[in-house]
Amino acid sequence: LDWSFRTTTRAAQKLPENVEEILTEAALREAHLIRKYDIPAALRVNTDQTQTVYQQGTNTTWNKKGDRQVPAVGIDEKRAFTLVPSISASGELLPFQAIYHGATPASCPDRKSPFYTEAEQLGFRLEPSKSDTYWSTMAMMKSLVDDVIAPYFECKKNELGIEDPDNQYSIWKIDCWSVHKSKEFLSWMRTTHPKILVIFVPGNCT
Repeated sequence: LDWSFRTTTRAAQKLPENVEEILTEAALREAHLIRKYDIPAALRVNTDQTQTVYQQGTNTTWNKKGDRQVPAVGIDEKRAFTLVPSISASGELLPFQAIYHGATPASCPDRKSPFYTEAEQLGFRLEPSKSDTYWSTMAMMKSLVDDVIAPYFECKKNELGIEDPDNQYSIWKIDCWSVHKSKEFLSWMRTTHPKILVIFVPGNCT
């Protein structure tokens, strides 16, 4: 089986009993929207959020046999930021958003950091959370949509030569994060970006 002894990293996630049904319904719902509104691959984007630990530790290491105390560097490291990547169904990677815990740009990478200028030219958004966490907030989601997602869709509509770009729908697939599902955010999306259809990756199915 090509197995090896491993140290567990987390409890196994329990999938819903009807996971196949849930995923099938989600796929059919998305297919229906694509067909109904004639949405090309370039106008379908999936966004994720991932915690990025600055110094990833581990609870295993090599040490002398018999020692009762086995130290490891970084095992208690908690500092991290949130990376928010997006990619279209046509395979185009959108500019990243990175969210850092803090109230000012001083919490973000220094402008003199290696490759900072390149990241800036690529449209990356390096933003302080202005909250008590580095996870995405309502304000950060608005920034992502206004500065990355919506501009990408508008640019692609022009590139694709859409006859009536103002009435062309796009699909944005996101996960079931509490902010994403909130009435406040979804109402804002319907009001501010009515041609972007928000759909969700089914919860507890990944």
